[in-house]
Amino acid sequence: IPENPEAWLTKAAKNRTIDLFRQLKSEKERAQFSESGPASIALNELFLDDEIADSQLRMIFTACHPALDPRDQISFALKTIAGFSQKEIASALLIKEETIKKRLMRARKSIAEQDLRFEIPSGADLRSRLDRVLEVIYLIFNEGFHSAKKEMLVRKDLCAEAMRLCTMLVDKKCIAQSDVKALFALMCFHSARLDSKVDDSHEIIDLRLQDRSKWYWPLIVLGNRMMNEAVAETDEFTTYHYEAAIASEHLRARTFEQTNWSQILMWYERLQSVEPSPFNLLNMAVVNMQMDDLKSSAEILDTVDPAELGQRAYLYYGCLAELEKLAGNTLSAIAHYDSALDLVVNDHERAYLEKKRMKVQAN
Repeated sequence: IPENPEAWLTKAAKNRTIDLFRQLKSEKERAQFSESGPASIALNELFLDDEIADSQLRMIFTACHPALDPRDQISFALKTIAGFSQKEIASALLIKEETIKKRLMRARKSIAEQDLRFEIPSGADLRSRLDRVLEVIYLIFNEGFHSAKKEMLVRKDLCAEAMRLCTMLVDKKCIAQSDVKALFALMCFHSARLDSKVDDSHEIIDLRLQDRSKWYWPLIVLGNRMMNEAVAETDEFTTYHYEAAIASEHLRARTFEQTNWSQILMWYERLQSVEPSPFNLLNMAVVNMQMDDLKSSAEILDTVDPAELGQRAYLYYGCLAELEKLAGNTLSAIAHYDSALDLVVNDHERAYLEKKRMKVQAN
């Protein structure tokens, strides 16, 4: 598979068209087509990178048109722009595959019936549509960075696709607003750590044990530049700003022990105030464990309803197990690991939890 399938297909299509033009000339001697001249210029115009990017931007914004049901927008965008299968969309959105099928059918029907225009909005329409576009790109990246697929934890292809889509937004001056740059910075920071996240067998490596020399510094530098621009352009920070700030704090630390956990906790608290989420609470509980504040961690976990975590409810029980382990409650820790193992789907996350359980049991 080529590194950039889309570019490869575009190039192949262009070359094939030139071949057909040559064939017409040689066989019929009446069409003045060649590799140079006006015909070639017109042909190249059909394959301009800018035109291809603009067409994809129009498709993204059409998928996020307000005339579509908000629930259908994300599903349709993931299908048409990123090429997700119905199963992958269901996994990313934590809902049933049959529901996704219905949403895709509804979206196509709405676009046809209302004769929606494929265009990039302007003015106030741009701002409202851009929020949904960023959400879709964020979902694509998250599915790549922490895949819900059974046999794979990291999908670099999806991370790259999300970054490609966001790059198109960043490159468009009228669209490249502060939150767009903050999201791009966030993805740069996370992508820089991908090679240290799992080993050659795709098994999870604890953040504490990750080889930080594998972090890809050009992406970190690019993320820092984007983040500086994002912060300089606004006084109102979004979830993307705060999540990027958290990721940046991890990258600042030369070793795990040098991590500034109090600063990370502050960013999580601000993130929670902007967009409350049970996942934020889980992360805050983990940060408190790193700071040896088991009491605060327990209080936070008491406020979390695992049912709100959907397919990732196992994370809640994994957190409880870690808390009980640190408190010296071996039997409780093992019981919570068992609960997590009953719910986890991904094979590599299962293996990771099993190792932690065995380690606790051995002690």
